[in-house]
Amino acid sequence: MSHQSDLIAEDIDAYLAQHEHKELLRFLTCGSVDDGKSTLIGRLFYDAKLIYEDTLKSLEQDSATVGTTGGELDPALFTDGLKAEREQGITIDVAYRYFSTTKRKFIIADTPGHEQYTRNMATGASTCDLAIILVDARHGVVTQTKRHSFIVSLLGIKHVLVAVNKMDLVDYSEDVFDKIRADYRDFASRLEMPDLHFMPVSALKGDNIVDRSSDTPWYEGQTLMSFLDNVYIGSDRNLEDFRFPVQYVNRPHLDFRGFCGTVASGIVRKGDEVMALPSRRTSRVKSIVTFDGELDEAFSPQSVTLTLEDEIDVSRGDVIVRPGNVPQLEQRFDAMVVWMHDEQLMPGKTYVFKMGAKSVTGTIGTLRYGVDVNTLHRQEAPTLKLNEIGRCHLNLSEPICFDAYRRNRSTGAFIVVDRISNATLAAGMIVDRTTGDQRHDHWDDEPGAENLHTELSAVTDTERAARFGQVPATILLTGLTGAGKTTIAYALERRLFDMGRAATVLDGQNMRRGIGRDLGFSADDRSENLRRSAEVAKLINDAGLICIGAFVAPSEQVRQRAAQVVGDERFLVIHLAAPVEVCRERDEDGQYAKADSGEIAGFPGVSATYEEPPAPDLKLATHELSVTECVDAIVKLLEERGIAS
Repeated sequence: MSHQSDLIAEDIDAYLAQHEHKELLRFLTCGSVDDGKSTLIGRLFYDAKLIYEDTLKSLEQDSATVGTTGGELDPALFTDGLKAEREQGITIDVAYRYFSTTKRKFIIADTPGHEQYTRNMATGASTCDLAIILVDARHGVVTQTKRHSFIVSLLGIKHVLVAVNKMDLVDYSEDVFDKIRADYRDFASRLEMPDLHFMPVSALKGDNIVDRSSDTPWYEGQTLMSFLDNVYIGSDRNLEDFRFPVQYVNRPHLDFRGFCGTVASGIVRKGDEVMALPSRRTSRVKSIVTFDGELDEAFSPQSVTLTLEDEIDVSRGDVIVRPGNVPQLEQRFDAMVVWMHDEQLMPGKTYVFKMGAKSVTGTIGTLRYGVDVNTLHRQEAPTLKLNEIGRCHLNLSEPICFDAYRRNRSTGAFIVVDRISNATLAAGMIVDRTTGDQRHDHWDDEPGAENLHTELSAVTDTERAARFGQVPATILLTGLTGAGKTTIAYALERRLFDMGRAATVLDGQNMRRGIGRDLGFSADDRSENLRRSAEVAKLINDAGLICIGAFVAPSEQVRQRAAQVVGDERFLVIHLAAPVEVCRERDEDGQYAKADSGEIAGFPGVSATYEEPPAPDLKLATHELSVTECVDAIVKLLEERGIAS
C-alpha cells in the first residue's frame, strides 16, 4: 500500500507534478479517552508500510520501555511524541501526520480525547474534511463521544466515519456492533451529519485497517484505507459564491498593483466583473498572476494575485466578490462560540475579532444560551468557561463581510483575541444574520411619506367575482416545519386550477428569497415576514384571486394581525396538525438538527413555542391523511363558504 511510483526513477519532475495535482484530504481522529485514536493511525501507517525503517526501529525500542502492549509494537507511540503523553498513555496536543497514496495526499490530525483538551480537538477539526470518531466496543457511545460528535457537526464536517474499535475484545460480535450503530444513529439524528458511515475495526490487531479481517465475515463494507482513498469530497467546496479576502497589496513597481490572497470559495476568470467590499466599487479582472505565470481562471483554495482594470481602492482585509453575489455586510450577528481560554467570557468586554486578514474590535453583547454538549440541551449561561460552547450575539465597531458558516467555512469563521495579552480566547462560527434584537415592529407604522391616499380601481369586486367565478380569499396553512404546508398548498393550487379557479401560492421560504431576504428566524423576524406576506396576499385578493399561504406562523397574535390586514371576512386559517416526531422524520433539509445544535435559534417545536390556533376554520391531521384527502377537505370548506364552487 505504500506509495511507490516508477516515475521517481524515470522522471522526477513528472513524479513531482503528478504528486502536486493529487487531491488533498484532511481528516481527524477523535473520541473518548483510550478509544484507540493514536493506535489507529499508527496501525494505518504500519500496515500500509508508510513508516521509515529508522522510525520503526525507534518505535520498537520505545514500545519495550513506555509502551502499553506488553513489549510488542505499540502503534500509538507513532503519534504520541510528547514525554507526558507517553508517560500517561494519552494524547494531549494535536499531532499531525502526512502521507500519500497513488490517489490522494492526506493530512491527519490526531486529537486528544480528554474533556479538558476539548479546545485542542476543536482546533484540529477546524480545517478537516472528514472525521473518524472512535468508539470502544466495550463501552459503546459515551459522553465524550457525544461531545466530539457535536463539535464535528458544529464545525461543518460533512463526512463522518464511526470506527467501532477493539472488536477483538468483544469476540468480533456483530450484535455489539449493531447496537452501537443504533445508539449512535439515535444520538446523531439531532446533528447535521449528511454522510455517516460505520466500520468495525481493531486498531491494535489491524482488523479492517488496510486489509479486510477474516474475523468479521458479516461486515461487507470497505477497509479504512479503501474508504479514505475513495470517499467523495469533490462537492464539498463552495464553487458558487466567489470570495477573495485580500491579504496583501503587492506594489513592486509603478506599473503593477495586485491584490494577493487565497480564493476562499467560488471561481474567478479573466474579464469577470468584480466588486470590492466594503467600498462597493466595481471593476474587471485584468489578470490572475501566480509564481508560475498567469492563469485564465482560479478557484478555491488557490493562492493568486488579482490585478484589476481600474484603479479602485482595495486594502488588506477587504473582500473581492461578484456584484450579483455579495456576502452579508453587517456589524451585528449571531455566532456559536467555543471558548478556549482559562479566563472566562465577559459579556460587554471589548475584544478583537479577527476574520481572515480583517481585525475589528467589538463586544459580545448577549450570551443567548449555552449548550450542554453531552445532551445537546440548551441552558441558561451567564458566561462561558474553558471548553464551553454557546450562542452569542456580537456587536462590532464596524461592518464586516461574512457568510453563514454552513455555507462558507472560510468567510463564516473568526477568532476572538484579547486586546492586552494578544491571546486567542475563542473560535466562532457565524450561524445567521442578526436575530432581530434591534428590529422594529412595523404592524402599526404609518406610511413614511405624507399626503398619500388610496386609489380605487375602476374594476369592482363584483365584476372580478363574475369574471373568475369565485370570491377572493386568503387561506393560511399553518403548522410546524414538516407538517406538509408547502406540499398541500401547491396540491390545492393545482386542484383549483383544474376546477377553473384562479389561485396562487405564497410560500414562506420563497418569500424569504425575495422581499424577506433580510429576515432571520427570530420571533420578530417571523412576525415581519408574515406582515409583508399579508400585504402581498391583500393585493392578490384585491385582484380577485385566491391566495394560499404556507407559513409556520407560530404566534396566534401575529396570525390575528395578518387577518386584520387581509380582512377578517376573507381570511381562513387551516391548522395542519402533525406531531413534532413525524415532522422531524419528514425534515429533509436538516432544520430540526440545526435547531438542536443551536444554528437556528427560536425554532418552533424545538426552542420556541408553536401556538396552535384555538379556533381554526379547519384542522387536518396530516400524519393520518393523504395529501389528496387534505385537499378534498379544503375544497369542501371553500365550497361551503361560497368561495369556490
